[in-house]
Amino acid sequence: MPTEQKELGRLVAVYGAAPRDLQRAAIVAVLSFLFFLAMMFAFYVRQSLLYFLLATGFLVVYLVTMFSLFSMKRTEVRVFESGLEYRKHRLVWGEISKVLTADSIRLETTDGTTVSLPSSLADRDALIRQVHFHTGFDGQ
Repeated sequence: MPTEQKELGRLVAVYGAAPRDLQRAAIVAVLSFLFFLAMMFAFYVRQSLLYFLLATGFLVVYLVTMFSLFSMKRTEVRVFESGLEYRKHRLVWGEISKVLTADSIRLETTDGTTVSLPSSLADRDALIRQVHFHTGFDGQ
């Protein structure tokens, strides 16, 4: 990608993480934290190493879930009049040479770069329709 910024025009739509996936991650985080507290209490009462290991496992699950929850909230695809933006990638519609929509959305550019969009986007089908409309590809 050249060092100059590409002008993509007016913002048309923003596709963020699906609320369903955010809710699932939040439920897992709350439950793992509650189990962590319960196992720490059991370790305090029983003084068994098994409860401490269980508490450590639930703490690891909690930390990984919170990291993924915050990174999932930052994930968004911005669609503009003449292109789209995802993280550090800014693609003009003419740069997209192939659109693959099997599990996640994969965009292959004319210079050989592949940009994979996450499958956990809200209204994924509308994003696919917009990309197909602007690029002229039918998809797979």
